[in-house]
Amino acid sequence: MPFAFCRSLPLAALALAAATVPGYALEVTRSADIAAPPAKVWQTIGEFCGIGDWHPAIEKCALSDKDGMKVRTLSLKGGGAIKEEQVSRDDKVMSYTYTILESPLPVSDYKSTLSVAPAGSGSKVTWTGTFNAKGAPDTVATDAIQGIYDSGLKALSDKAK
Repeated sequence: MPFAFCRSLPLAALALAAATVPGYALEVTRSADIAAPPAKVWQTIGEFCGIGDWHPAIEKCALSDKDGMKVRTLSLKGGGAIKEEQVSRDDKVMSYTYTILESPLPVSDYKSTLSVAPAGSGSKVTWTGTFNAKGAPDTVATDAIQGIYDSGLKALSDKAK
């Protein structure tokens, strides 16, 4: 009996440690090939508030500053708003990362990266997000984010050509 107890103790400790490590339950990655050079696609994406010029769900974008970080408030068509903070941006790599500060979306702990890379004679835009479902099943949260990414990538593709 003592041997069995000793052998199961490390497994129990490992399980407890894994349960206390914060992590993201869900991840969504969507990408689109765009028949335009990466520099043109990156220019179309624009600055942090540029999403208001190409994403079909955005009525307008207002930019502000919070402790030296860029914050955008996205007014959604049909009502509602999403407040997001840009946590990093690299124009040479053509990538930026942001988090959601406030949102009606069924997600929490959301962090996302939008990036552009060369692909053949055009570009590949990748939009990846990690998050936890909030107040809804995982599938509902995942479907909401996939819908945002898919509609945005389609509109970006149409505008960048």
